[in-house]
Amino acid sequence: MTDDQTTNGTQMLDEIIEQDVSTLFKALSNPTRIKILFALKQKALSVTEITHILKMSQSAISHQLKELKMARLVKHQKKGREIIYELADDHVHQIFDMAIEHVKEVYNYD
Repeated sequence: MTDDQTTNGTQMLDEIIEQDVSTLFKALSNPTRIKILFALKQKALSVTEITHILKMSQSAISHQLKELKMARLVKHQKKGREIIYELADDHVHQIFDMAIEHVKEVYNYD
């Protein structure tokens, strides 16, 4: 089904798009990945820097970064011997900002 097909007059997403959106939300559902994304929202960081910020093992951070890369939420580049991570694009910034704004509003946070 394409994204412009309808079922009983209601437009439906293509199944591939549905799956990719589900994967995106699954990647966002982990508190450690949220912490990593929040740190990367502020600036690009190496695995070592993320490890120090989150006070977690390098293997744990690397595992979570792999999940974020698979969901195409982060990208990386090699700089000397280090790999530097950053948010994949402005959409990720917007999604993250909107999610935080939504949670603050719904739960009446200041």
